[in-house]
Amino acid sequence: MSPANDDGPSVLVPTGVAPYSYPCLRSLGRRGVHTVAASEHDHVPVFASRFCDETAALPSPDDDLLAYKDALVGLAAREDVETVIPVREYDAYLLSKYRDEFTDYVSLEVPDIDTLARVHDRVELAAAAEAADVPVPETRAFDDVEDWSGERILKSRYNLLADQYVETHAPSEAEEVNDVTHVRPGESPDREQLLAEMNHAPIVQEFVPSSDEYMFAALYDRGEPVATFQHRQIRGNSYTGGGGVYRESTYDPELERVARDLLGELDWHGLACIEYMEHAETGEYYLTEINPRMWQSLPSTVQAGADFPYYYWLQSQGREDEIDPDFELGVGSHLLYGELGYVASVLRDDSPLVERPTLRETAWEIGESVVRQPKFDFLRFDDPRPFVSGVVQTLSKGD
Repeated sequence: MSPANDDGPSVLVPTGVAPYSYPCLRSLGRRGVHTVAASEHDHVPVFASRFCDETAALPSPDDDLLAYKDALVGLAAREDVETVIPVREYDAYLLSKYRDEFTDYVSLEVPDIDTLARVHDRVELAAAAEAADVPVPETRAFDDVEDWSGERILKSRYNLLADQYVETHAPSEAEEVNDVTHVRPGESPDREQLLAEMNHAPIVQEFVPSSDEYMFAALYDRGEPVATFQHRQIRGNSYTGGGGVYRESTYDPELERVARDLLGELDWHGLACIEYMEHAETGEYYLTEINPRMWQSLPSTVQAGADFPYYYWLQSQGREDEIDPDFELGVGSHLLYGELGYVASVLRDDSPLVERPTLRETAWEIGESVVRQPKFDFLRFDDPRPFVSGVVQTLSKGD
């Protein structure tokens, strides 16, 4: 177990190599909270941040999920550690499933495991959306589909494959399956091939023609909203969608309504990142998925004034009355390597359902938005080392 910090309260932030934990370290570190970044990797770009006060080593959750959990509990048991922030799907799952082990030592703002299961299982999530009377694509288990005449999308049934949800995984095993396949009308996918690739039977959703994609983020306290935020996703990881790499903060009362109705149906507690598609014909907001943790685009959320890491900290300390949920509209931010990934998708990806933009059009749109909104997720001039470390690490992998 690592030594305790004697200078004040600490926050534990588990992290992978990807820098999505950086806003948590920056937000809380600059407010005097001692930040402990813990990872199974040795060379993590956020370790170089001036807002990272301490680092800790963890076993790999891919090798042994229970050993990873036990190491997190050991860090949480330190007298100075007050809470743990879920950044990755592993952490969201473990903090809910083994909440009693953690809350012997720290305060957590996470849903119970039964509520989490309704969100992690996309069939159950679709049923919850229908119960809340909010739009959701028709969603069915693969083995329940007989008619393949329409446009369909195949995706993992679960946010995380783990023993709570599937019989194929032991308690020490978990994995994320992020494959999304667009299926042409009349094409019947090979079940055995899908099982081999995805390690479970996926779900089948109707394809919803969308004009825009949106994110609704929230922190809830036992079914009641404490803070909410919205952005419009301009570009994702791919031209077919995915996590946002350029977005602008916005507000639409209808999006607020459908998201709150869904979270109310779930009696939600803790963080929620809900992705939506705006139907190209009806303008309705169709649910895509919920991530019960901090999100990839968190840096742009914080830059717009919605400081969810700080909100989470305040709620964990019983100081919800200090949270100011206001944010600025029209603020955009870029994930630079994500923008490069978007360009790469234009060059190499192919979808029978989504029209591919031209390379010239793509380059113009990215250039125009960088000039108009010169804000970046991880390139911060008052703390450049995480970005530089990430670039060096990426280049070294190419050698």
